[in-house]
Amino acid sequence: MSLTDNLRRPGADPGSENDPRSALEQQESPLDAYSRVVVHVAETVSPSVASLRVGRNSSRGGEGAGSAVVITPDGFLVTSAHVVDGAQRGTAVFTDGRELSLEVIGTDPLSDLAVTRVRGDELSAATLGDADTLRVGQLVVAIGNPLGLGGTVTAGVVSALGRSLPTRTTSATRIVENVVQTDAALNPGNSGGALVDSNGRVVGINTAVAGVGLGLAVPINDITRRIIGALMTEGRFRRAYLGIAGGYRALPPRLVERLGRDAGIGVAEVMERSPAERAGLRAKDVILEVDGRPVTSAGDLQRLMFGDAIGRTADLLVVRDDDVIHIEATPAELVD
Repeated sequence: MSLTDNLRRPGADPGSENDPRSALEQQESPLDAYSRVVVHVAETVSPSVASLRVGRNSSRGGEGAGSAVVITPDGFLVTSAHVVDGAQRGTAVFTDGRELSLEVIGTDPLSDLAVTRVRGDELSAATLGDADTLRVGQLVVAIGNPLGLGGTVTAGVVSALGRSLPTRTTSATRIVENVVQTDAALNPGNSGGALVDSNGRVVGINTAVAGVGLGLAVPINDITRRIIGALMTEGRFRRAYLGIAGGYRALPPRLVERLGRDAGIGVAEVMERSPAERAGLRAKDVILEVDGRPVTSAGDLQRLMFGDAIGRTADLLVVRDDDVIHIEATPAELVD
Protein backbone atom coordinates (compact mmCIF):
# COMPACT_ATOMS: atom_id res chain seq x y z
CA MET A 1 0.00 0.00 0.00
CA SER A 2 1.35 3.42 -0.93
CA LEU A 3 1.45 6.40 1.41
CA THR A 4 -1.28 8.05 -0.66
CA ASP A 5 -3.52 4.99 -0.31
CA ASN A 6 -2.86 4.87 3.42
CA LEU A 7 -3.97 8.48 3.90
CA ARG A 8 -7.30 7.99 2.14
CA ARG A 9 -10.44 7.88 4.26
CA PRO A 10 -11.69 4.28 4.65
CA GLY A 11 -14.21 3.30 2.01
CA ALA A 12 -13.69 6.47 0.03
CA ASP A 13 -12.35 6.90 -3.46
CA PRO A 14 -11.51 10.63 -3.56
CA GLY A 15 -13.46 12.42 -6.23
CA SER A 16 -15.71 9.42 -6.94
CA GLU A 17 -19.42 9.23 -6.34
CA ASN A 18 -18.65 6.95 -3.38
CA ASP A 19 -16.67 9.68 -1.61
CA PRO A 20 -18.72 10.34 1.59
CA ARG A 21 -17.56 13.96 1.74
CA SER A 22 -19.95 16.58 0.45
CA ALA A 23 -19.12 18.50 -2.68
CA LEU A 24 -18.49 21.55 -0.47
CA GLU A 25 -16.02 19.61 1.67
CA GLN A 26 -14.20 18.37 -1.42
CA GLN A 27 -13.78 21.91 -2.73
CA GLU A 28 -12.85 23.78 0.45
CA SER A 29 -10.04 23.40 2.94
CA PRO A 30 -10.19 24.16 6.69
CA LEU A 31 -8.54 27.51 5.97
CA ASP A 32 -11.37 28.37 3.58
CA ALA A 33 -13.93 27.58 6.27
CA TYR A 34 -12.07 29.82 8.73
CA SER A 35 -11.88 32.57 6.14
CA ARG A 36 -15.60 32.34 5.40
CA VAL A 37 -16.41 32.99 9.05
CA VAL A 38 -14.08 35.98 9.30
CA VAL A 39 -15.32 37.45 6.00
CA HIS A 40 -18.96 37.01 7.04
CA VAL A 41 -18.33 38.69 10.39
CA ALA A 42 -16.44 41.55 8.77
CA GLU A 43 -19.12 42.14 6.16
CA THR A 44 -21.87 41.99 8.79
CA VAL A 45 -20.33 44.24 11.44
CA SER A 46 -18.03 46.67 9.60
CA PRO A 47 -20.96 48.91 8.51
CA SER A 48 -21.74 49.36 12.23
CA VAL A 49 -18.22 50.53 13.12
CA ALA A 50 -17.38 54.20 12.68
CA SER A 51 -14.19 56.22 12.87
CA LEU A 52 -14.35 59.00 15.45
CA ARG A 53 -12.59 62.35 15.36
CA VAL A 54 -13.14 64.58 18.38
CA GLY A 55 -11.73 67.89 19.61
CA ARG A 56 -10.66 67.92 23.25
CA ASN A 57 -11.51 70.69 25.71
CA SER A 58 -9.45 69.21 28.55
CA SER A 59 -5.83 69.79 29.50
CA ARG A 60 -4.90 66.99 27.08
CA GLY A 61 -5.89 69.29 24.21
CA GLY A 62 -5.52 68.41 20.54
CA GLU A 63 -7.69 66.01 18.60
CA GLY A 64 -8.68 62.51 19.66
CA ALA A 65 -9.37 59.60 17.36
CA GLY A 66 -10.66 56.06 17.66
CA SER A 67 -13.56 53.84 16.69
CA ALA A 68 -17.16 53.38 17.86
CA VAL A 69 -19.94 50.82 17.41
CA VAL A 70 -23.52 51.66 16.43
CA ILE A 71 -25.88 50.00 18.93
CA THR A 72 -29.25 51.51 17.89
CA PRO A 73 -30.64 52.45 14.47
CA ASP A 74 -31.39 55.98 15.73
CA GLY A 75 -27.76 56.81 16.22
CA PHE A 76 -26.38 55.76 19.60
CA LEU A 77 -22.79 54.53 19.46
CA VAL A 78 -20.64 53.01 22.20
CA THR A 79 -16.92 53.65 22.36
CA SER A 80 -14.07 53.83 24.88
CA ALA A 81 -14.19 56.65 27.41
CA HIS A 82 -10.53 57.50 26.82
CA VAL A 83 -11.25 58.07 23.11
CA VAL A 84 -13.66 60.95 23.84
CA ASP A 85 -12.05 62.17 27.07
CA GLY A 86 -12.46 65.94 27.30
CA ALA A 87 -14.60 66.14 24.16
CA GLN A 88 -18.21 67.17 23.63
CA ARG A 89 -18.57 66.97 19.88
CA GLY A 90 -16.89 65.46 16.87
CA THR A 91 -17.40 63.58 13.63
CA ALA A 92 -18.19 59.94 12.88
CA VAL A 93 -17.10 58.51 9.53
CA PHE A 94 -18.76 55.30 8.29
CA THR A 95 -17.60 52.71 5.78
CA ASP A 96 -20.19 53.92 3.26
CA GLY A 97 -18.51 57.33 3.21
CA ARG A 98 -21.00 59.21 5.35
CA GLU A 99 -19.61 61.78 7.77
CA LEU A 100 -22.03 62.65 10.56
CA SER A 101 -21.71 65.11 13.42
CA LEU A 102 -21.67 63.46 16.82
CA GLU A 103 -22.38 64.52 20.36
CA VAL A 104 -20.85 62.89 23.43
CA ILE A 105 -23.84 61.81 25.53
CA GLY A 106 -22.07 60.35 28.54
CA THR A 107 -18.78 58.85 29.70
CA ASP A 108 -17.84 56.45 32.46
CA PRO A 109 -14.05 56.43 32.88
CA LEU A 110 -14.23 53.75 35.56
CA SER A 111 -15.49 51.22 33.00
CA ASP A 112 -13.74 52.93 30.05
CA LEU A 113 -17.08 53.14 28.25
CA ALA A 114 -18.78 56.11 26.61
CA VAL A 115 -21.89 56.72 24.54
CA THR A 116 -22.10 59.17 21.65
CA ARG A 117 -24.93 59.98 19.26
CA VAL A 118 -25.11 60.93 15.61
CA ARG A 119 -28.06 62.22 13.62
CA GLY A 120 -28.62 60.03 10.60
CA ASP A 121 -31.02 57.61 8.95
CA GLU A 122 -30.77 53.89 8.26
CA LEU A 123 -27.81 53.27 10.52
CA SER A 124 -26.76 49.63 10.81
CA ALA A 125 -26.89 48.64 14.49
CA ALA A 126 -24.65 45.82 15.64
CA THR A 127 -26.08 42.94 17.65
CA LEU A 128 -24.76 42.79 21.22
CA GLY A 129 -23.73 39.41 22.58
CA ASP A 130 -22.71 38.16 26.02
CA ALA A 131 -19.02 37.92 26.89
CA ASP A 132 -19.86 35.73 29.88
CA THR A 133 -20.48 32.85 27.45
CA LEU A 134 -17.04 33.08 25.82
CA ARG A 135 -14.51 30.26 26.17
CA VAL A 136 -10.75 30.33 25.90
CA GLY A 137 -9.74 29.36 22.37
CA GLN A 138 -12.93 30.70 20.79
CA LEU A 139 -12.61 32.62 17.52
CA VAL A 140 -13.04 36.37 17.78
CA VAL A 141 -12.64 39.20 15.27
CA ALA A 142 -11.49 42.73 16.13
CA ILE A 143 -13.03 45.39 13.91
CA GLY A 144 -12.05 49.04 13.98
CA ASN A 145 -12.23 52.04 11.69
CA PRO A 146 -9.08 54.06 12.35
CA LEU A 147 -8.90 57.36 10.48
CA GLY A 148 -11.95 56.43 8.38
CA LEU A 149 -9.91 54.17 6.13
CA GLY A 150 -12.74 51.72 5.48
CA GLY A 151 -12.24 49.56 8.52
CA THR A 152 -9.60 47.12 9.69
CA VAL A 153 -10.19 43.49 10.57
CA THR A 154 -7.97 41.15 12.55
CA ALA A 155 -8.87 37.67 13.71
CA GLY A 156 -7.63 35.55 16.57
CA VAL A 157 -8.84 33.67 19.60
CA VAL A 158 -9.83 34.43 23.15
CA SER A 159 -6.49 33.83 24.84
CA ALA A 160 -7.61 34.51 28.42
CA LEU A 161 -10.73 35.37 30.39
CA GLY A 162 -11.22 36.94 33.78
CA ARG A 163 -8.46 39.52 33.29
CA SER A 164 -8.65 42.79 35.21
CA LEU A 165 -8.12 46.30 33.89
CA PRO A 166 -7.43 49.11 36.38
CA THR A 167 -9.15 52.40 35.57
CA ARG A 168 -8.84 55.71 37.36
CA THR A 169 -10.37 59.13 37.70
CA THR A 170 -8.95 62.05 39.67
CA SER A 171 -10.41 60.69 42.89
CA ALA A 172 -11.21 57.01 42.39
CA THR A 173 -9.76 53.75 41.21
CA ARG A 174 -11.78 50.78 40.01
CA ILE A 175 -11.07 47.39 38.51
CA VAL A 176 -12.95 46.46 35.31
CA GLU A 177 -13.56 42.75 35.75
CA ASN A 178 -13.75 39.85 33.32
CA VAL A 179 -11.86 41.74 30.63
CA VAL A 180 -11.39 39.66 27.48
CA GLN A 181 -7.82 39.06 26.31
CA THR A 182 -7.30 38.20 22.67
CA ASP A 183 -4.42 37.69 20.28
CA ALA A 184 -6.37 39.47 17.53
CA ALA A 185 -4.07 42.42 16.91
CA LEU A 186 -5.42 45.86 17.83
CA ASN A 187 -4.28 48.48 15.35
CA PRO A 188 -3.81 52.17 16.20
CA GLY A 189 -7.24 53.79 16.24
CA ASN A 190 -9.03 50.53 17.11
CA SER A 191 -9.89 51.65 20.65
CA GLY A 192 -13.65 51.80 20.92
CA GLY A 193 -14.11 49.28 18.11
CA ALA A 194 -15.85 45.93 18.27
CA LEU A 195 -14.65 42.53 19.40
CA VAL A 196 -17.02 40.12 17.68
CA ASP A 197 -17.75 36.40 18.00
CA SER A 198 -18.17 34.04 15.05
CA ASN A 199 -21.92 34.72 14.98
CA GLY A 200 -21.40 38.42 14.38
CA ARG A 201 -22.32 39.48 17.93
CA VAL A 202 -20.33 42.20 19.68
CA VAL A 203 -18.89 40.69 22.86
CA GLY A 204 -16.43 43.43 23.77
CA ILE A 205 -15.27 46.99 23.16
CA ASN A 206 -11.58 47.05 22.30
CA THR A 207 -9.74 49.20 24.79
CA ALA A 208 -6.02 48.53 25.16
CA VAL A 209 -2.95 46.68 24.00
CA ALA A 210 -1.78 44.33 26.76
CA GLY A 211 1.57 43.45 25.22
CA VAL A 212 3.07 42.21 22.01
CA GLY A 213 0.29 40.48 20.10
CA LEU A 214 -2.28 40.80 22.89
CA GLY A 215 -5.27 43.10 23.21
CA LEU A 216 -7.91 43.72 25.87
CA ALA A 217 -11.62 44.39 25.45
CA VAL A 218 -14.19 45.57 27.99
CA PRO A 219 -16.78 42.77 28.03
CA ILE A 220 -20.37 43.19 26.95
CA ASN A 221 -22.38 41.56 29.72
CA ASP A 222 -25.20 42.37 32.14
CA ILE A 223 -23.10 44.89 34.07
CA THR A 224 -21.82 46.81 31.05
CA ARG A 225 -25.27 46.78 29.43
CA ARG A 226 -26.52 48.48 32.58
CA ILE A 227 -23.74 51.07 32.34
CA ILE A 228 -24.42 51.72 28.65
CA GLY A 229 -28.15 52.06 29.30
CA ALA A 230 -27.55 54.62 32.05
CA LEU A 231 -25.19 56.62 29.83
CA MET A 232 -27.82 56.69 27.08
CA THR A 233 -30.62 57.90 29.35
CA GLU A 234 -28.87 59.90 32.07
CA GLY A 235 -25.46 60.73 30.62
CA ARG A 236 -23.66 59.16 33.57
CA PHE A 237 -23.50 56.04 35.66
CA ARG A 238 -23.92 56.45 39.40
CA ARG A 239 -21.88 54.29 41.77
CA ALA A 240 -21.87 53.85 45.50
CA TYR A 241 -18.75 53.36 47.57
CA LEU A 242 -17.73 52.40 51.10
CA GLY A 243 -14.17 53.71 51.05
CA ILE A 244 -11.97 50.70 51.73
CA ALA A 245 -8.96 49.18 50.00
CA GLY A 246 -8.59 45.44 50.24
CA GLY A 247 -9.00 42.09 48.58
CA TYR A 248 -9.28 38.35 49.01
CA ARG A 249 -8.33 37.15 52.51
CA ALA A 250 -8.28 33.51 53.50
CA LEU A 251 -9.63 32.73 56.94
CA PRO A 252 -7.65 30.69 59.48
CA PRO A 253 -8.73 27.04 59.90
CA ARG A 254 -10.38 27.68 63.26
CA LEU A 255 -12.72 30.23 61.69
CA VAL A 256 -13.31 28.11 58.58
CA GLU A 257 -14.59 25.31 60.78
CA ARG A 258 -16.67 27.67 62.88
CA LEU A 259 -18.18 29.78 60.08
CA GLY A 260 -18.40 27.28 57.24
CA ARG A 261 -16.61 29.55 54.77
CA ASP A 262 -12.98 29.98 53.91
CA ALA A 263 -12.49 33.61 52.82
CA GLY A 264 -13.74 37.19 52.76
CA ILE A 265 -12.54 40.67 51.83
CA GLY A 266 -9.58 41.68 53.94
CA VAL A 267 -9.62 45.41 54.70
CA ALA A 268 -6.13 46.81 54.10
CA GLU A 269 -7.04 50.48 54.46
CA VAL A 270 -10.04 52.62 55.43
CA MET A 271 -10.21 55.99 53.71
CA GLU A 272 -10.54 59.10 55.85
CA ARG A 273 -14.01 60.63 56.10
CA SER A 274 -15.48 57.70 54.15
CA PRO A 275 -18.69 55.78 54.83
CA ALA A 276 -16.54 52.87 56.03
CA GLU A 277 -14.75 55.06 58.58
CA ARG A 278 -18.03 56.51 59.82
CA ALA A 279 -19.43 52.99 60.20
CA GLY A 280 -16.45 51.88 62.30
CA LEU A 281 -14.69 49.52 59.89
CA ARG A 282 -11.00 49.04 60.63
CA ALA A 283 -7.92 47.84 58.84
CA LYS A 284 -7.47 44.05 59.30
CA ASP A 285 -11.24 43.49 59.47
CA VAL A 286 -12.52 40.80 57.10
CA ILE A 287 -15.90 41.42 55.45
CA LEU A 288 -17.79 38.16 54.90
CA GLU A 289 -21.20 39.37 53.75
CA VAL A 290 -23.03 42.47 52.57
CA ASP A 291 -26.77 42.25 53.20
CA GLY A 292 -26.47 38.47 53.37
CA ARG A 293 -24.50 38.16 50.11
CA PRO A 294 -21.09 36.47 50.50
CA VAL A 295 -18.13 38.53 49.26
CA THR A 296 -14.53 37.43 48.78
CA SER A 297 -13.08 39.99 46.34
CA ALA A 298 -13.14 43.67 45.46
CA GLY A 299 -15.18 42.69 42.40
CA ASP A 300 -17.86 41.11 44.56
CA LEU A 301 -18.18 44.38 46.47
CA GLN A 302 -18.15 46.50 43.30
CA ARG A 303 -21.09 44.53 41.90
CA LEU A 304 -23.15 45.61 44.92
CA MET A 305 -22.15 49.27 44.74
CA PHE A 306 -24.46 50.52 42.01
CA GLY A 307 -26.66 53.60 42.17
CA ASP A 308 -29.48 51.99 44.11
CA ALA A 309 -27.09 51.34 47.02
CA ILE A 310 -26.43 55.06 47.54
CA GLY A 311 -27.81 56.19 50.91
CA ARG A 312 -29.23 52.75 51.73
CA THR A 313 -27.87 51.22 54.94
CA ALA A 314 -26.20 47.85 54.42
CA ASP A 315 -25.57 45.16 57.02
CA LEU A 316 -21.95 43.94 56.95
CA LEU A 317 -20.96 40.64 58.53
CA VAL A 318 -17.37 41.19 59.68
CA VAL A 319 -14.64 39.15 61.36
CA ARG A 320 -12.58 41.25 63.78
CA ASP A 321 -9.86 39.28 65.52
CA ASP A 322 -11.78 36.13 66.47
CA ASP A 323 -15.15 37.82 66.85
CA VAL A 324 -17.93 37.90 64.26
CA ILE A 325 -19.80 41.21 64.39
CA HIS A 326 -22.43 43.11 62.42
CA ILE A 327 -21.67 46.64 61.22
CA GLU A 328 -24.16 48.96 59.57
CA ALA A 329 -22.67 51.10 56.79
CA THR A 330 -24.34 53.56 54.44
CA PRO A 331 -22.61 53.81 51.05
CA ALA A 332 -22.24 57.28 49.55
CA GLU A 333 -22.10 58.32 45.90
CA LEU A 334 -18.72 58.04 44.24
CA VAL A 335 -17.90 61.37 42.57
CA ASP A 336 -14.82 62.78 40.86
